[in-house]
Amino acid sequence: MTSPRKPATTPRRTAQPKRAATSSAANKPAASPTRTARPTLSSSRLASRFQAWVRHHKAMAVDSIRRLLRYPIGSLLTMLAIAIALVLPAALWLTLSSARLLDAELDDSATLTVYLQSRVDTAQAGRVEQAVAAEPAVQGTQLITAEQGMADFQQALGLADALDGLEDNPLPASIVVTPDSPSPKAMQALSRRLSELAGVDEVRVDLAWIERLRHLAELGQRVTLALGVLFGLGVLLVVGNTIRLAVESRRREIEVVMLIGATHAFVRRPFLYSGAWYGLGGGLLALGLLTLGGRWLALPVQALAASYGAGFTLPALGIAGSTILLFCSTILGWLGAWVAVTRHLASIKAR
Repeated sequence: MTSPRKPATTPRRTAQPKRAATSSAANKPAASPTRTARPTLSSSRLASRFQAWVRHHKAMAVDSIRRLLRYPIGSLLTMLAIAIALVLPAALWLTLSSARLLDAELDDSATLTVYLQSRVDTAQAGRVEQAVAAEPAVQGTQLITAEQGMADFQQALGLADALDGLEDNPLPASIVVTPDSPSPKAMQALSRRLSELAGVDEVRVDLAWIERLRHLAELGQRVTLALGVLFGLGVLLVVGNTIRLAVESRRREIEVVMLIGATHAFVRRPFLYSGAWYGLGGGLLALGLLTLGGRWLALPVQALAASYGAGFTLPALGIAGSTILLFCSTILGWLGAWVAVTRHLASIKAR
C-alpha cells in the first residue's frame, strides 16, 4: 500500500522549479514593452495637443468673423476708419513713385548747350563738335546750325512772317551735349572744360530746376514716412479702442474662463483674430478707394500732361503694392488688438 505513494511525490517536487522558471521567464519579456511604449504615448499626446491647438485656432477665426458679421454697421465703420487712415500714406507713396519715374526721365534728358560764336561757320562748327565729342565725359553730341535754329524758333513761336524780314540770322550755331553722368558736379566740370575750347562763346547748364525737383522728392519721402507712422498709430488706436470695448463686454466670460485655468494666450486668441480681420477689411477698403480715386483723376491728369506735350499716367499699386498694403493693415490690426487685450487682461483677475 505504501509503495505506490512514493513515486507520486517526486513529480510534485520536481515541478516547482519549472513553474518558477516559467514565471520568471514570463516576467522578463513583459518589462520591455512597457519601456518602449512611453515615447509613443508622449508623441501621441503631442499630436493630440497640436490638433487641439489647430482646431481652436480655426474655431476662433470663424467665431471672430461671425461676431463681426453680427454687427455689420459697426464693423464696417471701424474698417472704413482704418481705410481712410491708410489711403493718404499710400496715395503719397504713389505720388512719390511717379516723381521718381519723372526724375529718372530728367536724368536721361540732362544736357548741356554749347553756344558757338557768331563768326563760326558751318565747317568750323563741325570741327568744334568733333572736339567736344572727344571729351571723355561726353556721351553724345548734336549740332544745330544757325539756319536750323531759326527754323525751329519760327515753328515754336509761329512768327514765320515776322522773322522773314530779318536780313541776318541773329541765332548762333549750338551743340547739344549729353554727358555720361547727370550729377551737378560732373556737369559743372564738363562745362568749364568745354568753355575753354576755341570758337565757344557760352556753355549753359540749367540744373537748378532739377535740383529743386530732387529736393522736393526728398522732402516728400520724409513727409510720407512721417504721415505713415502717424496714421499707423491711428490704426492702432482705432483697433485698440474697438477691441477694448469687446473685452469689456465679455469681461464676465473672461473671468469664468480664467477661473477654470485658461491662460492669457487662450483668452487673447479670439480678440487677436478680430483685430486681424478689422485690419484686413480696412486694407481691402483702402485698395478700393485708391482704385476709384485713380480712375477719377486719370482723365484730368492725362489732359494736363497732353497740354504740355507729354504722356503721363497715374501709377497703380500693382500686385506687390497691394500685397504690402494688405499685409501692413493686417499686422497693424493684430498689433492693436494685442496691445489692448494684454493691457486689459492685466487688470482682470479670476474670481
